[in-house]
Amino acid sequence: MDVVKDIDYYLNLNWTLIEGTDLDFVGEVYHYIEIKELPSFCFCAKTSEIAHKNYKKQLKLMLQIMLEDGDEIVEPGCEADDDIDWESICP
Repeated sequence: MDVVKDIDYYLNLNWTLIEGTDLDFVGEVYHYIEIKELPSFCFCAKTSEIAHKNYKKQLKLMLQIMLEDGDEIVEPGCEADDDIDWESICP
């Protein structure tokens, strides 16, 4: 039986979260969550608790767009295709 890789499938994967803090433009601390497998993903919030509570909302939107566009979604435990032909991407 084939696994259906829909939005629910991807939302329930064990993503590798990268968490940290930084300062905004006025020197206030904010908390962020990045996902190792999805380098363009970053969610920021005023507290770590809010970041954990809400990052999946943004992740869901990003995954929906990626699925609609037919983009490759690198799953946890899988390596991305690092053999990118940059000359064809950046003329």
